[in-house]
Amino acid sequence: ELCRGAVSWCCVQPGRRRGKCVRVCAQPAPPGAGEQQRDHSRSQPLSPPGCSARLSGTMRGSSRCKHTQQPDRTVCMTNCPTLIVTVGLPARGKTYISKKLTRYLNWIGVPTKEFNVGQYRRECVKIYKSFEFFRPDNEEGLKIRKQCASAALNDVRQYLSEEGGQVAVFDATNTTRERRGTIVKFAEQNGYKVFFVESVCEDPEVIAENIVQVKLSSPDYTDCSTDEAVDDFMKRIKCYENSYQTLDEVLDRELSYIKIMDVGRRYLVNRVLDHIQSRIVYYLMNIHITPRSIYLCRHGESELNIKGRIGGDSGLSARGKQFARCLGNFIQDQNIRELKVWTSQMRRTIQTAEALTVPYEQWKALNEIDAGVCEEMMYEEIQEHYPLEFALRDQDKYRYRYPKGESYEDLVQRLEPVIMELERQENVLVICHQAVMRCLLAYFLDKSAEELPYLKCPLHTVLKLTPVAYGCKVESISLNVEAVNTHRDRPENVHVHRSREDALQTVPAHL
Repeated sequence: ELCRGAVSWCCVQPGRRRGKCVRVCAQPAPPGAGEQQRDHSRSQPLSPPGCSARLSGTMRGSSRCKHTQQPDRTVCMTNCPTLIVTVGLPARGKTYISKKLTRYLNWIGVPTKEFNVGQYRRECVKIYKSFEFFRPDNEEGLKIRKQCASAALNDVRQYLSEEGGQVAVFDATNTTRERRGTIVKFAEQNGYKVFFVESVCEDPEVIAENIVQVKLSSPDYTDCSTDEAVDDFMKRIKCYENSYQTLDEVLDRELSYIKIMDVGRRYLVNRVLDHIQSRIVYYLMNIHITPRSIYLCRHGESELNIKGRIGGDSGLSARGKQFARCLGNFIQDQNIRELKVWTSQMRRTIQTAEALTVPYEQWKALNEIDAGVCEEMMYEEIQEHYPLEFALRDQDKYRYRYPKGESYEDLVQRLEPVIMELERQENVLVICHQAVMRCLLAYFLDKSAEELPYLKCPLHTVLKLTPVAYGCKVESISLNVEAVNTHRDRPENVHVHRSREDALQTVPAHL
């Protein structure tokens, strides 16, 4: 029997549970293969007039697990929780991968949490002395490390089984087949799927750079000189090398995993079983660690901005055109190597990019959020004609969908290909719109769905994002060209029966 997975073809023996593959091609299929494509902005029918259920769909639900007659095993449902387990020697980028993956999955709406065993160890052993703690013959150290791993797994169980989490990332070395077997047994007992992510790197320059950038700032080395810290950490790595058992194509053929070799030069993918795992693989095959900067800005002030009208496709105002010229000068002064410029397909971003006198690419995915029947309306008009809709949007701005339009949640799904391509690229300038910029910014800054719709993205300001070890450095650069304020905070009163004054409390001034 043949089954088509999200990223591979696999052969299933008759009588065995689907997904138990004998042989798997390691070549990923295109993302979304086998899935029905849909237009997120039209994914649900409109609710009847007066209905308060006009909220966009969500990926946050999950099928939970069913207990069998065997007390030590739980049957996994199709959409049961996933436990991602990192594998690799210290200073191989496991925590970097864990944090990026957690941020990405949360951004697309999959509740995910990272569990770093090293942090559990630091809480247990307040004062780190030396690499001796990690020696394989240090029985006390070994006992403490096992206790910390067990405590982390208990918290994983709490998160996935009790708190509604969908994915947990267990960030540790997990370098032995025995340790990985223990984790697999734990997952089977609780009805979780397991997906291993191994990072293998033999490049001494990459390892040394990782130690300097990340490990020296660790609480373990606050009172050490740089040379002492590097020497101790190199000895810590040696403590793991003799017992390290890498994931093996033959011995571990029954496991689901991706092996990332030399920071993405090569990949090995084995037994990808479901949609979540396929998205994890696709994401990890797109990220890189090359130093770069991403520049985000909105278009210049538009004619509709001045009038306080949302959406539409108007051209730039006089001040908007001035900003476009200033942006061109700013980009020239930065002297950015091989900069790519992206815009939406709307007039105001295109006119802004034209002033740069450099090639640019148009993305339909970067178009502003579709306000449906509220396009080109002022907030005052929306309150007058659609007071219920106005209140419902204030109650849950992220999930609320405009009648015949989109929600922020829809917009995040639309922008996922943009994020993937941004992760693949080096230096990029994205000229976009307020809602779009909020979604992109929320990804890079790890903001929640509740925070995302209220991120401040003023006109005529450039945000320079520079990825660093475990996050993103942000510089806000105003180009000193006046513009209207288009930011509207959440009002205190979001009740459907509120007064007009309460509803318009935070509307910014306009003509």
